[in-house]
Amino acid sequence: MSDKETIAILGGTGDLGTGLAIRWSKAGHKIVIGSRTLEKAQNAVAALQEISPETPADAMENLDAAAAGDIVVLTVPAEHQISTLDYVKDNLQGKILIDVTVPLVPPKVGTVQLPPEGSAGKRAQDFLGEQVMVVTAYQNIAAHLLQQDVEIECDVLVCGNKKAAREKVIELSKEAGMTAWHAGPIANSAAAEALTSILIQINRSGIVSHSGIKIIGQEH
Repeated sequence: MSDKETIAILGGTGDLGTGLAIRWSKAGHKIVIGSRTLEKAQNAVAALQEISPETPADAMENLDAAAAGDIVVLTVPAEHQISTLDYVKDNLQGKILIDVTVPLVPPKVGTVQLPPEGSAGKRAQDFLGEQVMVVTAYQNIAAHLLQQDVEIECDVLVCGNKKAAREKVIELSKEAGMTAWHAGPIANSAAAEALTSILIQINRSGIVSHSGIKIIGQEH
């Protein structure tokens, strides 16, 4: 891979995908926004450029976007996770897939409800097989803050079965202005996914907003 990969964001129509696109574009990466139809992708790029006119991005249908990306990011709702992956599976082979899926179950999004596979991340890895390096991250970030020129105080837990793939996502996180940590194999994604519901409950208290986590300790 080149120093500055092409990053394809599938489902890049939401706050999280838009924010990551802005920050990675500023770091020099080429951005591709994917959606279920080319028209939806084009609309997403138009919305992105209204928020951040200096952020160029190509619009593609998901299958083409997955093919174009050196690294692919999945930012669709949990109920569309597997159907989207099934559609683009062949174009993910040999690549890193950053999956930010959080298995929230409306209306009780403030209650931890992990899937039978243990986590959405493990569900994706099991479905795609070992030729795709699934790495999970960004489940606990206040998405719309990524779109703003502000410091992201929440740390990122990065889970995946391949250390080199986790390291790449940690590097990308740093480029996007976030501190990220190796958090172990994909099964450990359950902890980060579950934390989202807990942070939702904390935000509901009205005492704080945009709550997040911070890893503390003494440096060696």
